[in-house]
Amino acid sequence: MVESQIKNRGVKDEKVLEAMKKVPRHLFVSKEMLPYAYSDEPLPIGYGQTISQPYIVAYMTEVLQLTGRERVLEVGTGSGYQAAVLAEIAEEVYTIEILGELSLRAQKILSQLGYKNINFKIGDGTLGWPEYAPYDGIIVTAAPSKVPEGLKKQLRISGRMIIPVGSTFQELVLITRDKKKFKKKKLLPVRFVPLVSIH
Repeated sequence: MVESQIKNRGVKDEKVLEAMKKVPRHLFVSKEMLPYAYSDEPLPIGYGQTISQPYIVAYMTEVLQLTGRERVLEVGTGSGYQAAVLAEIAEEVYTIEILGELSLRAQKILSQLGYKNINFKIGDGTLGWPEYAPYDGIIVTAAPSKVPEGLKKQLRISGRMIIPVGSTFQELVLITRDKKKFKKKKLLPVRFVPLVSIH
């Protein structure tokens, strides 16, 4: 998977490649989906949600440019797979999921795998997790129609946020912040489930 789907498509960060090798993706999918656990596609995980394709997980993680000392916010815990990949590299991961059942399932798997640097919250991801802000990196794994202002405010100066934006047509967008303003860079077209908000 790592060689053919990820490395061959341009992901070069060794920390990301190592994390993708280490995290057992098959533990994050249902029994029915086990034969496809390492295939290059998103898979359903229940409740209308998906686990992203491995390449997209690796690509989004690489865009954050993690060195190992960061505090990262993930919006959309889902299966917990992306959180595990982040936890292999970042110092602390804070992950939010609006669907309680999914969050609890992910917490169980990640606890069994021995991760101690992942913090969980059940709630509206569009609001972020202000108590632990600012974050060096923010990764959003579902698509809002526009970038939530609350998340931008929780990004550290010189921090990086990767987020899919759009409804019918979506693009992966990199948001960076300097002292004066936010910059936005479009990266590639994607398909994510919509980001659910209770507001």
